[in-house]
Amino acid sequence: MKKKIKLNKKIESYFRWPMMYLAFLLVLTIIILYLDATAGIVSLVFLVIGLITSIFISVITKRHLMNEVINYALTFGTLQKDFLQKFQIPYIILDIDGRIRWFNDEFQAIIDDKKILDKNINSLIPHINYNMLPIEEDTVFEKEIEIEEKIYRVVIRNITFDDDSENDLDEYDSMSDSGVIYATYFMDITDEKQLQKKIEDQKTVVGLLYIDNYEEALQSIEDVRRPLLIALIDRNINKFAKKIDGVVRKFEKDKYMIVFQKKYLKELHETKFGILDVIRDINIGNELPVTLSMGLGVNAYSYTQSMDFARVAIDLALGRGGDQAVIKESDKFLFYGGKTRGVETSARVKARIKAYAFRELIEECDKVIVMGHKVQDLDSLGAAIGIYSCAKLLDKPVHIVLNQITSAVRPLYDRFIEDDSYEEDLFVDNIEAVNYANENTLLVVVDVNRPSYTECEELFDYVNNVVVFDHHRVGAEHIKDTVLSYIEPYASSTCEMVTEIIRYISDKVKLKPIEADALFAGITVDTKNFVVKTGVKTFEAAAYLRRNGADVVRVRKLFKNDMASYKARATAVRDSDIYRDNMAITVCPSDIPNPILVTAQTADELLNISGIKASFVLSDIEGTIYISARSFDDINVQLIMEKLGGGGHLSVAGAQLHDYTIEGAIEILKETIDEYLEEGEK
Repeated sequence: MKKKIKLNKKIESYFRWPMMYLAFLLVLTIIILYLDATAGIVSLVFLVIGLITSIFISVITKRHLMNEVINYALTFGTLQKDFLQKFQIPYIILDIDGRIRWFNDEFQAIIDDKKILDKNINSLIPHINYNMLPIEEDTVFEKEIEIEEKIYRVVIRNITFDDDSENDLDEYDSMSDSGVIYATYFMDITDEKQLQKKIEDQKTVVGLLYIDNYEEALQSIEDVRRPLLIALIDRNINKFAKKIDGVVRKFEKDKYMIVFQKKYLKELHETKFGILDVIRDINIGNELPVTLSMGLGVNAYSYTQSMDFARVAIDLALGRGGDQAVIKESDKFLFYGGKTRGVETSARVKARIKAYAFRELIEECDKVIVMGHKVQDLDSLGAAIGIYSCAKLLDKPVHIVLNQITSAVRPLYDRFIEDDSYEEDLFVDNIEAVNYANENTLLVVVDVNRPSYTECEELFDYVNNVVVFDHHRVGAEHIKDTVLSYIEPYASSTCEMVTEIIRYISDKVKLKPIEADALFAGITVDTKNFVVKTGVKTFEAAAYLRRNGADVVRVRKLFKNDMASYKARATAVRDSDIYRDNMAITVCPSDIPNPILVTAQTADELLNISGIKASFVLSDIEGTIYISARSFDDINVQLIMEKLGGGGHLSVAGAQLHDYTIEGAIEILKETIDEYLEEGEK
């Protein structure tokens, strides 16, 4: 229904002032008549003339003026509509159902369709539908969409009007019966996005490249060929830098720094950092393959921060065993490579330096607290006993955090409890450990480098000095701000590393037979009776412990299993399924004394079967799915477990899955294995 057109109140006020003047003149005429009749009659005549004139203006002139105002309004409305029609920004009006009720020329130019009116916006632009229309009055919805290779920022505004509004237009009434329309703008931001991408592509990436086994590789080749090997390494690294338009500088004999633009990072992603393979393939008679580690700092706020990111990334790459690239972007890490085994070095300089530094830290502290991982095994507890021996040698009080005494460590634990030469508070729980801790306490973490996996994560809030000894590869989550970190992925066990530290910390170290047994047991467990991951240092550590009283028979007694565990392991092996021709997947019963240990033992047992290259054993323990993974040959179970949130070594790894059933965990495990194999084939 069309509204009655009225004059604006400001315009109507111009027609009221003559009436006010006549009222004033009437009062004046009455006063004059009272004073002088003749003068009053003259004034009355003028009053009548003024009244007739005012009536004429009100009736004739007002109607004419009103027509002029309406003509001006219509002309202005036409100009306004013509302006919107030729508006350089695409503009449409939608009704509450998302139908197009009006559009301008620019919108028609970006839509390849002649019939636009009354069509639903979703049929023309699939990125927009009526569910996106803002409900509340004067609210705005924004979204970026792509139309014909151009990027637009779409702005949809809710416009609500009332029936009694004086400013409503009849045209809008016909558009929406609900009194709601949606003004929609399409702003072309293609150039803006291109500039943003250009700026993003031109960001600086700082990288550090380290040769992992520089000295060992040179020693494995004839003297006359060593310069050629060095030249080949330099040449390939320089070719790599040139390919990505980067600048590379060699600042040490085995260390390089590279700077390049971020736009080349995509190419490195696609090639999975092929420079790692190029360096590894260098062979001019060297017995050991040369491996390269790379750390890149991306999206930092400054050049200094980029270098800090690169240092963190290269430390993480080396901590994971080398031969890989790590990208650090804020708190996010990306890993590439790491599919080869860590190369053991026979050099003992690093261990000696770490031992001297560790001795100084013990001498400066008041007490020592040693902590392993949750659900401890013999390697974790044995390493803790080794640290205890070092601290007692330097006359420092020592406590070992141990909450859950599993069947795996029960025999060793009982030996120490029954020995009167050890303090009653040697083993403490979380509450006691927190009470013992203070600012001058040295916290030593063994056989784990993830804070969430430790026995008592709260301890990190109470101590300032943290030392880490571990042989697992470092993941994105790791203990930070340590005063000393000794992480060697090539080592067979943490007990091997601690034994090496004990040898250099003092010439007067004399282990008790029970302590030597603990360290020897840890090495035996992690090497599967000196079969897996054994090197020269492993046997040297075992020989040292043997000289200090370790007895093989006593150690073997620590590994005895009960009948229930043995049957559970046999059942899991019997029920295993073969996946992808050479991988065994099975489920271990959890209604046994130590299901985690039996799960690991089952994974080891499956590798003894001919044709099995990798084994995955799952166990549901109190709603959490534990996975133990083992492998031979070229299958890297550590990379597979990392995709599931776990980690470990190339041949020994594990993970924990929460909120999964056994069936769901097996399904996600198979998908992860498939993903790993596909990546390996690219």
